[in-house]
Amino acid sequence: MVQIFSLLLSAAALKGAFGAPRPESDKAIQERQGYYFQNWSEGGSNIRCSNGQGGSFSANWNSKGGFVCGKGWSGGGARTIKYSGTYNATGPGYLAVYGWTRNPLIEYYILESYAELAPNEPWTSKGNFTIDEGTFEVFTSTRVNKPSIEGTRTFQQYWSVRSEKRVGGTVTTQKHFDEWAKRGMRLGRHDYVVMAVEGYTATRGPGSAGSASITLG
Repeated sequence: MVQIFSLLLSAAALKGAFGAPRPESDKAIQERQGYYFQNWSEGGSNIRCSNGQGGSFSANWNSKGGFVCGKGWSGGGARTIKYSGTYNATGPGYLAVYGWTRNPLIEYYILESYAELAPNEPWTSKGNFTIDEGTFEVFTSTRVNKPSIEGTRTFQQYWSVRSEKRVGGTVTTQKHFDEWAKRGMRLGRHDYVVMAVEGYTATRGPGSAGSASITLG
């Protein structure tokens, strides 16, 4: 199915899947305006991730390397995320809410839109659910001895994939956490969460290209 996402910004305090998970050692962290700004890439060129004012960021790319560009918050957890903007892409990649938890170590995605879903690792469907924000299919996958926020580890990934793609709206993360819990998909202590754009190269496949401009709040 699909194998789908920091500069730390904090004036007050404030993603594998499609690409490799973001090791903490790869984060460039900078304090500013109460948000995390994530700008991570590997093995690619022609990737531009720009930190805008407040909750805004933009990305332009044409690359075979993986990247994640996004903005959000430390701590992650239950949040109501409102966002707007544009997203246009080709090749493997997506626009998603992306986060990590510890104990257990989980990488998770709530996909809002995507260009091409091209898994590099098998996904297992856990069924569908419908909430006021849309209809989603739930998946799990496992990464074995891959980079994570705790170094090289084996860990699970959780996914909610929107059936009707959109760019702009409200994402209530707790609604997804509740649906995952019903399926035995346990989360740990939240580390961070961002609204992110990601591109990557599918196994024996093409890279990705596109542009995005996103504003939170």
